[in-house]
Amino acid sequence: MSPTILMLVAADYEDLEVWYPKLRLEEAGYAVPLAGLGEPEYQGKYGYPARTDGHVRDFAAAELEGIIAPGGWAPDKLRRDPAVLALVRELHAQGKLIGTICHGPWVLISAGIVRGRRLAATVGIKDDLENAGATWVDEPAVIDGNIVSARVPKDLPAFGCALIETLARLQHAAPQR
Repeated sequence: MSPTILMLVAADYEDLEVWYPKLRLEEAGYAVPLAGLGEPEYQGKYGYPARTDGHVRDFAAAELEGIIAPGGWAPDKLRRDPAVLALVRELHAQGKLIGTICHGPWVLISAGIVRGRRLAATVGIKDDLENAGATWVDEPAVIDGNIVSARVPKDLPAFGCALIETLARLQHAAPQR
């Protein structure tokens, strides 16, 4: 069975920020199911459909190697769901991958896991990150421990490389199961 990275989706997700990392991780041998808030399918900001593999609450942290919170307007909906926040907190506490791009850090802010961390994100949420105790970094991709972040779609190649690099490091550091 392939190691699994959960991709969060909701209405008005940023199309490229879901599909680029999903395909990149699948090429690297990971399973990347799409998890939403209960709808069977969501439309991206540019109309690309994302058929879900289940509700976020259907996935257990013990079965995952990480989670990705992409941008668009979806994070504003996702951060209001207690199951999303609980899963992000649990994965973070276990030191597993937390990936995020653009407006995705809103989910991490609401989960309360950004204080003292360095994150890249769209400049539009710079104040939100700083007010939550994080340091906003204007770089294509930032790795801070188990958190990988990026600013905007043009940074997806750097984000993809940082995700793979971090997963390899975390897998090497993890006790064998």
